[in-house]
Amino acid sequence: MFLVRFLQLRKRKETGMTQKIEIKNLEQSHFDQLLSTMEKAYRSWDGSMWKRETIDLLIKKFPLGQFVIFADGIVVGSAFSIIVDYDQFSDNHTYKQITGNYTFSTHTEDGNVLYGVEVFVHPDYRGLRLGRRLYDARKELCEKLNLQAIIFGGRIPNYHEHSQEYGPKEYIQKVKLKEIYDPVLSFQLSNDFHVKKVLKNYLPEDKQSEEYATLLQWDNVYYTPPTKIGEKIRKTVRIGLVQWKMRVFNSIDELFQQVEHFVDAIAAYKADFAVFPEYFNAPLMHEFNQMKEADAMRAMAQFTQRIKEKFSEFAVSYNVNIIAGSMPLYENNSLKNVGYLCHRNGKIDSYEKIHITPDEVKYWGLEGGEMLQTYDTDAGKIGILICYDVEFPELPRLLANEGMQILFVPFLTDTQNAYMRVRTCAQARAIENECFVAITGSVGNLPQVENFDLNYSQSAVFTPSDFAFPSNGIKSEATANTEMILLADVDLKLLDELHSYGSVRNLKDRRPDFYTLKRNRKV
Repeated sequence: MFLVRFLQLRKRKETGMTQKIEIKNLEQSHFDQLLSTMEKAYRSWDGSMWKRETIDLLIKKFPLGQFVIFADGIVVGSAFSIIVDYDQFSDNHTYKQITGNYTFSTHTEDGNVLYGVEVFVHPDYRGLRLGRRLYDARKELCEKLNLQAIIFGGRIPNYHEHSQEYGPKEYIQKVKLKEIYDPVLSFQLSNDFHVKKVLKNYLPEDKQSEEYATLLQWDNVYYTPPTKIGEKIRKTVRIGLVQWKMRVFNSIDELFQQVEHFVDAIAAYKADFAVFPEYFNAPLMHEFNQMKEADAMRAMAQFTQRIKEKFSEFAVSYNVNIIAGSMPLYENNSLKNVGYLCHRNGKIDSYEKIHITPDEVKYWGLEGGEMLQTYDTDAGKIGILICYDVEFPELPRLLANEGMQILFVPFLTDTQNAYMRVRTCAQARAIENECFVAITGSVGNLPQVENFDLNYSQSAVFTPSDFAFPSNGIKSEATANTEMILLADVDLKLLDELHSYGSVRNLKDRRPDFYTLKRNRKV
């Protein structure tokens, strides 16, 4: 058999012709030929090759996800993959973690992402676009199984030749601009994959990539989110904004009583969202007033986990999605301003303040976050930005590019001019991104707590500016500096019409030929 294979390979080298290309699902009987191809494909690879028992395990767990490609009846390449619930992993995972320590225990038919485990092609057949065909087979499978995306970690094997001159970020950019050729990354970019971020220690044995890897993603544009029986996305959404009064609480249980009062009231009106302000839990800091301000903020962070859990309980029991304002989180010697989206189905998402004000840095030593995303809820696709972040138009535009319909902005401002910065910018974001924007903050005085002694707020819901919306772009607004709940209904169907038939179309009429906006992930 191997003599026949050798003669076929020699004939192809002599004639340069291949008659027939086929892609099939990998079977155990293919292993001997697969091994021969691996030996050729992995000549420059320091890691170990795939063993028969590992291949058998992949075939047993997910036969549809394992492909083998034939050229004139010879196995000349393969692609392995599994399905994972990517929500259970962060973008900072390693190959070992995502594969369950190489056992593929992470594979689940209930997952949402097709994760690429390996692709290789015999070097003598690398002029036939076999890698592209294998990637296309994966894409077809992803669409067939209605998965959100294909994700995998990719090597950058030529990086070691340039690492003295460029960091991985600069190297990737130069590969994108085709100033540097990388046999793996250049190929993946040409196949519609985009780099999400750079991974460190993804494959520790990968010396050529100097232990770096690119996290790549291809999005399935035909993906349809599953809809549970009795559950559907609402088009008319009711928002409940809590204009919170700062007051001293003798315990965290007293704070929870006040929170539950507002959640109960909002839920009674059958609202879809209950929204709390930035640092609504600031009164708890009075317990640490004897400390330095930075130490007091870190001490208050001890309540954050308990508050998150309690808000999630309220969201489920009162059947309302809760946006839990923001609060300090101290982890790994880093203090951040974070918040939590507690879905009424029990799921919890988090978000971070990305831009930190000068006072937050000066008095508390806060660091900016790196998390920016939209959230799919049972009442539409939403985005959440904390206070100062709404003053930077790039962030909402990135979220709008992902289909955001409602932007929520929990804020904290002490003076009217500070409030007007947030308000004016929020109203601009509603117009330029053709979405609804809801803002809410705190009122009242808190002289017992440093940096939170004064508070000014007028909660509001803003709309785009067109005939279907209020002429002043304001759906509803609260009484300034008064503790209260503001309830407002927004119609998401109006946004759909605006995007296509508005008198102006800010999203469609952009000039990507003249300017572009992209994410730059911190490495």
